[in-house]
Parts: sequence; structure tokens; C-alpha cells
Amino acid sequence: MAETLTEHNRAENKMGIMPIPKLLISMSLPIIISMLVQALYNIVDSIFVSQIDEYNKAFTAVSLAFPVQNLMIAVGAGTGVGINALLSKSLGEKNYEKASLVGNTGIVLGFFSFLAFFIFGIFGVNAYANFQTKDTEIVKYCIEYMNVICIGSLGIFMQITMERLLQATGKSFLSMIVQLSGALFNLIFDPILIFGYFGFPKMGVAGAALATVLGQFVSMGLGIFMNIRFNKEIRISLIKYRPNRKIVGAIYAIAVPSILLMSIGSVMNLCMNKILIQYSSAAVAVFGVYFKLQSFLIMPVSGLNNGMVPIIAFNYGAKNKPRIAATIRLSCYIACAIMVLGLAVFHLFPGALLRMFNASADMYVLGLSALRIISLHYLFAGVCIIFLSVFQAVGSSIYSLIVSMARQLVVLVPSAWLLSYFFGLDAVWWSFPLAEIVSLLLSVIFMRHIWNQKIKPLA
Repeated sequence: MAETLTEHNRAENKMGIMPIPKLLISMSLPIIISMLVQALYNIVDSIFVSQIDEYNKAFTAVSLAFPVQNLMIAVGAGTGVGINALLSKSLGEKNYEKASLVGNTGIVLGFFSFLAFFIFGIFGVNAYANFQTKDTEIVKYCIEYMNVICIGSLGIFMQITMERLLQATGKSFLSMIVQLSGALFNLIFDPILIFGYFGFPKMGVAGAALATVLGQFVSMGLGIFMNIRFNKEIRISLIKYRPNRKIVGAIYAIAVPSILLMSIGSVMNLCMNKILIQYSSAAVAVFGVYFKLQSFLIMPVSGLNNGMVPIIAFNYGAKNKPRIAATIRLSCYIACAIMVLGLAVFHLFPGALLRMFNASADMYVLGLSALRIISLHYLFAGVCIIFLSVFQAVGSSIYSLIVSMARQLVVLVPSAWLLSYFFGLDAVWWSFPLAEIVSLLLSVIFMRHIWNQKIKPLA
């Protein structure tokens, strides 16, 4: 008992007393590093897939499968936001029994999320692939890839849950190790399973999917071990676990808006693919390249968010306004710096970026202007991303949902369709900076409301 209380005091001292710059960096940097490795894997994975065939059909198929993969991440990470915020708030309130109940409930919810995608992997993949395109070769690649990803999705849901439990109690370094283990496994086995090296069968796109799934299971296993062995703030014991409707409701009160928020990206991606496929598969491939490359920016900012959310949630529970304000301000500075750096790279080196993906002549010509135009929205995105995470940390995820819906479904997709209809393919890409300006305006309005109503009144 004394040991447990000591651990709790350490957690409180770190989250409630450590200087904000040092705390934010110590919480975020391990996650940023692991997410950068994950982003690197995603890019390398796509580079390998782009070598499978001459016309980038395998790469196009993986791009068409991306909305479903993104939906998995949305469900897992969105639920993780609910777990993370509620668990950190419980620790800030010194309610350790509730914190343990939240952790065990999160594990059970992750398993049920897997069951939903397992069923889709068996019964829904064929219809999805044929809805996207009539090109039989692309359909074949898409089905091969998605079957493996969906049926083997237990790994990603348990991996995300275990990482969130570690992050919520301030153990970001251990969370980094968990994610790095799976990413490194992917990097090693991706080319081996795709091209059949060292006596392994040549599996093509199915090999890329299998390497991903196996890497997720490696992270899952290590995450379970790390939580049982080192996470003393919560007690993981599913044998003694009893379902608690109130806890499930509290998690999903935060998580559902977050899941919908992230899922909107899948809907947007699906709609954009349908708009672009009317012109050529090369246009879809360019859009896929953009999403893979932007992960190198979004992943670090997401890592920053993952470090920021428990700090804000903890200090919100502890009613410490100055620490909340300092965390938000520093996070905005860092996020904007990352985005401006990304903008510079996209504008200066678009040709080199496209050549990494074995771009065909059509894909190369389309991509040069597309990458430069789309990346203009990075000027506004840093602040928006941070504000949306602040809304989630203080239990107002509905604002994040409204902003994201307005950006991606109300502005981006309709404007992309209108621009394509009246001005052609080259104009489609301007829908991204247009939508981000709307997102920034709404984010600032909601942030002022949250500050005045929830944060400013704190002692």
C-alpha cells in the first residue's frame, strides 16, 4: 500500500509540479519519436508497395483501403482519448480505484471494437472494394490487403489501448518502446513478405498487410507486459473486472465525439477518392502520396497532443489554471513550427517526394502542383490541431466534432466537387487550404468559449 501511494505521489508531482516545458517535452518526446518511426514505416511500406507493379495499381489499391484503416485507428485512438482523459482526471482527483476501473474497461472495449472489424473483414471487404472502382486488378489488390488488415485487427486495438494506459499515468517512454517494437518489426518484415526474401513466400500486397498486423501483435504483447509489470497506478485484472455502465458511458461521452472526429477523415478520404477516380487512378495515387507524406507531420503533432492531453486533463481535475494555459501556449508554438517546416519541404522538393513512390509520368505531373497547393493549409493547421485536443482534454469533444465536420464534410468535400466540376482536376486541391481557414476561425471561436466557461473560472 505504501509503495502504491508513493507511486501516486510521484505521478502527482510530475503532472502537477514539474515545469511545463520540461514536463511537456518529457511526456511528448518519446511519443513523437515513436510516431515518427511509425510515419517512416508508413512511407517505406508505401514505397515497397509502389514497386509491385509498373502502373501503381497496387499503391492505388492500398490508398483506396486507407479509409478503412483510418476508421480502425479512429475507433481505437478515439476510445483511447476517452480512456486517457478520464483516467488522468481520476488520478488528478486521487480516485485510484476509479482509475483502475477505467483502465480495465478500456481493454474490454478494445476487444469489442476488434470484433466489429473482424466481421467486416469476412463479409464486407468485397463490396467495399467494388464500390470504390471497377478496375479488376485494383479490386483484387484491395481485397487481398483489407482481408488481412481487418481480420487481424485485434493487435492494433490492444496496442493503442495499452499505449494510452501508459501515457495516462505519465509513462510515455514505455509507450514509445511499445510502439517502436511493432514499427521496427514492420520495417524489417515488410520487404521480406512483399518480395519473398530469405525463403519466405512472395505475398505482394497481402505481405505488406501481414507485416503490419504481426507488428501490431508484437506491440500488443509488449504493451500488456509493460502495464502489468510497471504501471503501478492502475491494477489490470480482467478476472476481477465487473462491467460498470457508468464508466463505459463516461468513456464514450468523451470518446464518441473523438471517434466521429477521426472517422470524418475516412468519409472525406472515401469521397475524395470517388471524385478523383473519375479522372484517373494516377490522381488517386497522388492523393495517397499526400496522405502518406503528411503523416510525417501529423504523427509528431499527434505525439505532442498525446503528451499534452493528460497534462491538461490532470491539471483541469486539480483546478490549476496557470499550468493549463502554459501547456496550451507551448503546444501551439511547437505544432506551428512543425507545420511550417512541412510546408517548406512540400514546396521545395515535390519532385523528389513523388519519385520516392515510383511515380508514373501522369502521376508526377499531377503531383507537382497538387503537393504545393495542398500543403498551404499547414499555415493554419497547427493551432487547429492543438485546440481540438484541448476541447477533448476538458470534456468538450463535441466542439472538436463540429470543427472537423465543418472542415471536411461541409467545406472540403463539397468545394472539391464544385471546383472539379467547374475548373477541372487541378482546382480540386485548393479545397484543402479553403477548408483549413474555416477550421481555424471556428477553432478560435470555440477556444474562447471554452476558456471563458471552463478554464478561466478555475482557482
